[in-house]
Amino acid sequence: MSGHSKWASIKRKKGKLDAQRGKAFSKLIKEITVAARTGGGDPDGNPRLRVAIAAAKAANMPQDNIKRAILKGTGELPGTQYEEAYYEGYGPGGVAVLVMVLTDNKNRTVAEIRHIFVKNAGNLGEAGCVGWMFEKKGYITVDFDKAKEEELMDLAIDAGATDFSSDSGIYEIYTDYVDLDKIRNALEKKGVEISTAEITQIPQSTVKLEGKAAEQMIRLFEALEEHDDVQKVYANFDIDDKILEELSA
Repeated sequence: MSGHSKWASIKRKKGKLDAQRGKAFSKLIKEITVAARTGGGDPDGNPRLRVAIAAAKAANMPQDNIKRAILKGTGELPGTQYEEAYYEGYGPGGVAVLVMVLTDNKNRTVAEIRHIFVKNAGNLGEAGCVGWMFEKKGYITVDFDKAKEEELMDLAIDAGATDFSSDSGIYEIYTDYVDLDKIRNALEKKGVEISTAEITQIPQSTVKLEGKAAEQMIRLFEALEEHDDVQKVYANFDIDDKILEELSA
């Protein structure tokens, strides 16, 4: 499994995401707004908006916040216009890093992202320098106490999932990204309580890191994640679980 997924699961167990709920809400609102602007305000006909709304509900965002974000996206309420952009670069040890942002000022954002890379032993690269190393996939997680492994795996595979894992304290289900919504709905109809359902980027190969390089990589990853304009960070690092847990303490 890719490094960012391991890191995310460890943060969930330690409750760090709850401490950042305010920032998480802001990022979810941006995603809903952009999804509604680009694909319309009806989630039935807009898969990206359906995924964004599901993520917001999973984070316990109030329904009124979701509705306002949709109306801002469709232009029925005034709101900031955000643009989507991807930035690519390298972290310590040559780790490939892909950063997805939603911003109202690309010049400001790219300058700040470049500064974060440089400050944390990385460097921002040209468009396309690492994007080819990642594959767009659907990603679903289920907590261990919400399902039995064999039953969940059978349900997922029957619904069309491409891969299933239980190596990181959660069940992970991978799908073709176009099938994410279909497979999530199939699992929910069977009573499965889903923790995460999102489009992600999976690295085709990984870079093993230890010692100082591992510490620097986690600092870079966290600094990028904490930036207000950054929605998602993907990387192909491979750091031992024990080291990840020590770095998250």
